[in-house]
Amino acid sequence: MKKKTLEDLHVHGKKVLVRVDFNVPITDGEITDDNRIIQALPTIQYLIDEEAKIILFSHLGRVKTEEDLAKNSLKVVADRLQELIEKPVKFIPLTRGEALESAINAMKNGDIVMVENTRFEDLKGNKESKNDPELGAYWASLGDVFVNDAFGTAHRAHASNVGIASLKESVAGFLMEKELRYIGDTVENPERPFIAILGGAKVSDKIGVIDNLLKKADKVLIGGGMAYTFMKSLGYNIGTSIVENDKLELAKSLLEKANGKLILPVDLVVTKEFKADAANRVTTYEKIQNDEMGLDIGPKTIKLFKKELKGAKTVIWNGPLGVFEFEAFAKGTRAICEILANLKNARTIIGGGDSAAAAIQMGYAESFTHISTGGGASLEFLEGKELPGVTSLDDAIECDCGEGCGCH
Repeated sequence: MKKKTLEDLHVHGKKVLVRVDFNVPITDGEITDDNRIIQALPTIQYLIDEEAKIILFSHLGRVKTEEDLAKNSLKVVADRLQELIEKPVKFIPLTRGEALESAINAMKNGDIVMVENTRFEDLKGNKESKNDPELGAYWASLGDVFVNDAFGTAHRAHASNVGIASLKESVAGFLMEKELRYIGDTVENPERPFIAILGGAKVSDKIGVIDNLLKKADKVLIGGGMAYTFMKSLGYNIGTSIVENDKLELAKSLLEKANGKLILPVDLVVTKEFKADAANRVTTYEKIQNDEMGLDIGPKTIKLFKKELKGAKTVIWNGPLGVFEFEAFAKGTRAICEILANLKNARTIIGGGDSAAAAIQMGYAESFTHISTGGGASLEFLEGKELPGVTSLDDAIECDCGEGCGCH
């Protein structure tokens, strides 16, 4: 069922509650990656242009102690948004109360108010994270309609998404709509050949994703730390490489079920120490020493993956191929970025998380059709699971005129 979107709302002069995902990395009080803020700008700008009153909600980090309050305030995010949008953003360092209500009631059309970190409510008994009905009702009372543009939290039922959505006319923002279209529609109706690339450390994190994609993709390429569990399940020595010994039988059964669709690495870059400047060498699985660990795919694997990707029309990638944070072990991840950037007439999508961070860090942000802002949400969506933050939005009206306009 398709969901209503921002353009289905009449927002002029209305107080529009907007759930954004401004959970950005901050070091020493400075935002180190503002991509999630940038991705929300089209929705915010549209609401400004339509002369709505914009009330922004977001979480930032986890809030478990009083010390977390100071380091996880959204004030620095409000300041950055103000720079990007070139318009004042009134930050209210509260999640509820008279000062917040007064600021909202004083808004003029086109004004922006940002509420303090929604997870500050978790100090009072996980009220945000547990979708406390009283909190959801309070936040819903502050506005007229609700826009959810936070795909990154769509896999969670929180007071600031599902709680508000259950009480207000609720639609998807432009970013949410884009995520649903690119990831959901692409997986369900891919142009073929359709290749999936899965990396990251653990098979257990991606069992559902592998299972779902084996039904839909033509090939699934495996890299990163999870590859070592697969290789050990086949009887190879993996030295001191990361492994999930309790998932060996599962890995073996996935390989059997794949019927040749799962493509594993054929060589790797190994080292004896987990550090950036450690001595390393390229080897095959047959020749790993007992005291060596794999931290990247090797050149023969890069060549193999390039061959498998040749001519692909749809590619979804989730998870780095090695420890890309260390330059010596970033070659596999960088090579995948380069291969996908040069695919002709292909739809290329990164499903959030570390692979998205790697592609942006390596300068390939503009080289993909879509880079998701969701980590866990992307994974669950790729598994085919329903996302509470999406299902809680109003359904679009089906129409018979053939235009998809919702006229009937």
